[in-house]
Amino acid sequence: MRGRVRHIVVGGLAALLACLGAGAAFAEPEDDRLRLEAFFRKQFPDLQAEQYVHGAMLFDPEAMAQYRSIMEFPPFAGEVEKGEILWRVPMQSALTYADCLPNGGRMIAGNYPMFDEAKGRVVTLEDAINACRVANNEVPYQHGDPATMGALTAYLRSLSDGMKMNIRVEGEGARRAFEDGRKTFYARAGQLNFSCASCHVDNAGNRLRGETLSPAIGQATHWPVFRGGDQLLTLQARYASCHRLARHVPDALGSTRYNNLEYFHSYLSNGLPLRASVFRK
Repeated sequence: MRGRVRHIVVGGLAALLACLGAGAAFAEPEDDRLRLEAFFRKQFPDLQAEQYVHGAMLFDPEAMAQYRSIMEFPPFAGEVEKGEILWRVPMQSALTYADCLPNGGRMIAGNYPMFDEAKGRVVTLEDAINACRVANNEVPYQHGDPATMGALTAYLRSLSDGMKMNIRVEGEGARRAFEDGRKTFYARAGQLNFSCASCHVDNAGNRLRGETLSPAIGQATHWPVFRGGDQLLTLQARYASCHRLARHVPDALGSTRYNNLEYFHSYLSNGLPLRASVFRK
């Protein structure tokens, strides 16, 4: 598999986007996922679907071996424990997060992001946490704060480890949000004129600035991640980082555009198991 890694080729996405129906309005969400799955199956016939949760390590046996060694004694265990403390400490109402989240917070992370008909928008797991806080007389956390929202979501997702991603797109409002996320995923932006698809569809398995690019499928299953030991990074913080690398002004974390992008992006990994609190280089 390592021999498939190549240097990145910029451009040439037009035929692929046409194949994926990127310009079609209200295409069936499952058609999107299945077409992308078929594209990667053709590109990487030796890979099994479940392997995509490992991202770029798919293409580097040495990186996979390093990952497995680190995960035996993860250096970020203390950060996840801080999240557990936040989870268990009662809020001003004397209730905990387990009291106001579905199923006590267990085996629910794979359902997020979800479209909330009553609110008319996509709700991420972070939004659900903040809704719980507000309902219990607490101030919302900042979406990108690793010490609060990051640590808490790292622990909360550990309660859903192994759950299959199960994003649903039902109703016109959900379809519009999905299409908006899809548009962002495929739209080129910034001075480098890159899209999410430029790197993670057309050039998955290639190299950019010394790093191997991971396939879009499977990417949403393992956030937040810990990089370089215990440095926590959320999925939307990664979106912002990618936009900066493309020399494009990023959105605020938790914005409608990023929530819709996460909705579309997460749907692509439906059926794959969540892997909570993982190391990434």
